[in-house]
Amino acid sequence: MSIEKKKSSLRENLEAIIIAVILALFIRTFIVQAFKIPSGSMKNTLLIGDHILVNKFIYGIKIPFTDKTLVHITDPERKDIVVFKYPEDPKKDFIKRVIGVAGDTVEIKNKQLYVNDVLQENETYAIHKDPRIIPVQFTVRDNFGPVTVPAHSLFVMGDNRDNSHDSRFWGFVDLKAVRGKAFVIYWSWNKEAFGVRWNRLGDILR
Repeated sequence: MSIEKKKSSLRENLEAIIIAVILALFIRTFIVQAFKIPSGSMKNTLLIGDHILVNKFIYGIKIPFTDKTLVHITDPERKDIVVFKYPEDPKKDFIKRVIGVAGDTVEIKNKQLYVNDVLQENETYAIHKDPRIIPVQFTVRDNFGPVTVPAHSLFVMGDNRDNSHDSRFWGFVDLKAVRGKAFVIYWSWNKEAFGVRWNRLGDILR
């Protein structure tokens, strides 16, 4: 092979790699990003070791490395599972379910969730592992509110209601902090059993 052909082949390979990297960065920045679930606050919808894909495009296109939205598409809705920057430490990403949007009134009475004074009886995803009901003097976990969600904000909670650090404790999520909507589990690793949870692969999140 001549030197010119070697250079041409090397150049083609480098161009292919550069294009692949740019494409991957574009997809990660604007369309889809992968996240790993580190805690049990969303059990049993999401388990520790689940790897999910998050749609970053659905709520709008943001300017890279900022919270500014370039093109607004839609806002999160109740029951959406969203990834967002943790209000108390924006370097961390949290994942929770949207319970209330701007203008909604949220209240919890003895573990029962009310939105706009309506008992949410169809929350098939919500679980309670602790039978105790702790008085509000000690914690807002089981009795909370009522509070009204302000403009451009969300009230979020984990599906594992007795073991979730969420809006009950640290307040609302600014829409600017929302990174996207979780929509599928693409991989799931059970660390304790040292095995793949094959039955969870490809599960669509609802």
